[in-house]
Formats: sequence, C-alpha cells, structure tokens
Amino acid sequence: MSKREKKEKERINEKLREEQEEREDMPEEAQILDAEPEPDELSALKEQLSQKEQLAAENHDKYLRALAEFDNFRKRTAKEKTSMYDDGVKDTVEKLLPIIDNFERAYLSQSNRDDVFYKGISMIFKQLQDFLDYVGVEVIECVGEEFNPNFHNAVAHVDDENYGENEIVEELQKGYKYKEKIIRCSMVKVAN
Repeated sequence: MSKREKKEKERINEKLREEQEEREDMPEEAQILDAEPEPDELSALKEQLSQKEQLAAENHDKYLRALAEFDNFRKRTAKEKTSMYDDGVKDTVEKLLPIIDNFERAYLSQSNRDDVFYKGISMIFKQLQDFLDYVGVEVIECVGEEFNPNFHNAVAHVDDENYGENEIVEELQKGYKYKEKIIRCSMVKVAN
C-alpha cells in the first residue's frame, strides 16, 4: 500500500469516526430519523402512509356527510315544528269559527244598540276578532271581487247586468285563511 492510499484510508476512517461521534451526541429520535431505512422498509413505510392517508380521507368524508346529515335533520325538524304549530292554530281556529259566526249573528241581530246585552256581545265579538288578528288569521275579502274557487264556495247564482262576469255580489258566510292556508272558504253568491 502506498503512502497515498494509507493517507486516503486514514482520512476516510477519520470521517467515519466523526460521523459516529455526531450520531452518539444526537438524541435517539434524531438517530432514528437520520438512519436510512432499507429499501424494503422504505416501501413498507410508504405503503403504511398511503393506507393511513386513505383512512384519513375516508374519515374526513364520513365526517362531512354526518355534518351535512345533521344540518338537514336540524332544518327538517325546524320545518316540522313550524308546520305542527301552524296546523295546530289552523285546527283550533277551525273549531272556533262556528262560535264566532254565532256571536256575529247575535251582534248583527240586535236592533237596540244601547242595550247592555248588545254591548256585552259586542265586546266579546271584538275580543274574538282581536284574537284572530293576533294569531295571524285573516278574513278572506270577497264582495266585489272576482270569484276564485280556491277561496270562495259559490252556493247561489244571480243574473244581474249591474255586476260583471263572475263577480261576487253577496257573502253568505265569511271565509278565513292562516298564512296562505285556507281554513274555510267564503260562501258567496255570484253574478252572471
């Protein structure tokens, strides 16, 4: 071996010793990261990483789907709750309408407006009307309007040239609606 080869060998050995000392000074985790895995080990780690990434993507997708499903559930239950309330109001008012009709008949039938009975009926009738306004129930306006089968129930027909085609000339029973839902159609007399 020549001097040159010996010097080269010593230099390589010195470099290896320095690297060894550096590794000994490193924490154990860094030594693990610094160490180069074997090709089989590397491919196995890459395979595990891709499996974990796929699992993470699947879990993220499941999370997003569950979140969307919960949001839809929340909206659906809020809509059902509102619908149940509206149906309850509609059903209650529908049962009150005959009572309101009778109070209105009693109110309109009194000729003596100074009578105490008339004043009592008048106050009760006013309270019922205020209650209907409070819950959002509206009277369906019809006299002078064109007949609409969605809002009106024609029970009589009259031929009169003073009125237009399908014009409502008289309201026989009031109709009511609640939030665009018909509680009861108006009973009307239609001209021509």
